[in-house]
Amino acid sequence: MTAQLPITAIRPQPIARPRRNWPAAFAALKRLLANKDATEEVFAIMQALNGDATWRGYSRLISTVEGGQLAFRREEIATLLANRDWLRTLPEDSLGRAYLAHVEANNISAEGLIEVSSQVMKGVEHPVAWFGRRTRDVHDLWHVLAGYGTDGLGEACLVAFSYPQTGGLGWAFIAAGAALRSRTAEEPHPYKQAILEGYRRGKACAWLGGVDYAALLPQPLEAVRQQLGLAPPRVYDSIPLHARMGAVPKAGMA
Repeated sequence: MTAQLPITAIRPQPIARPRRNWPAAFAALKRLLANKDATEEVFAIMQALNGDATWRGYSRLISTVEGGQLAFRREEIATLLANRDWLRTLPEDSLGRAYLAHVEANNISAEGLIEVSSQVMKGVEHPVAWFGRRTRDVHDLWHVLAGYGTDGLGEACLVAFSYPQTGGLGWAFIAAGAALRSRTAEEPHPYKQAILEGYRRGKACAWLGGVDYAALLPQPLEAVRQQLGLAPPRVYDSIPLHARMGAVPKAGMA
């Protein structure tokens, strides 16, 4: 008797594209703005609003020779960034050493993001899921590249920066919520302008979804920024650190 193939081998099941869930997004944003440390709400908003942004990002990646090579290798960025012994061997002025200083100073890690995101998003064995993990895992590396701290305003600025980079509506939603909640009465600092600057910088620089981070980490930080077209965040830098801390509820993934 000839063995029969399973039905899934004959009729492959298409993967459903995520649909936007606005009620869930508003509920998660309310919880996030009430508790700046509720990082899991960031992932809930992304899941509710980002739709097929990850699909589109992966398609963009494999549309180039270099991006296709990255996709073929499918390196896990979190594994690379978690290797602190290797990061310590890099030159002092390198992107990798700046990243290491950032995570150690703020007591954060790539593994922390994975743990929190797993509370909301379930892993899938698929190339697009790999690209989604890649986008998640470079968040703190983008903090370093873009020059934003983990203070409330820095997180809001990086969220705005991430929207044009990823095309995920969830980022724009969080940035808008943070801008609306930014303080202006007590301290007349340009908080909203700094968040808008974050969006403009994310739109103007190179697409960070397609760069080879393993190759960039050993290079001088300032040279990498220049290569990627990342000018300094002048509005953000003009605001004193103490004023950035409570400018807006912490809206990122630190």
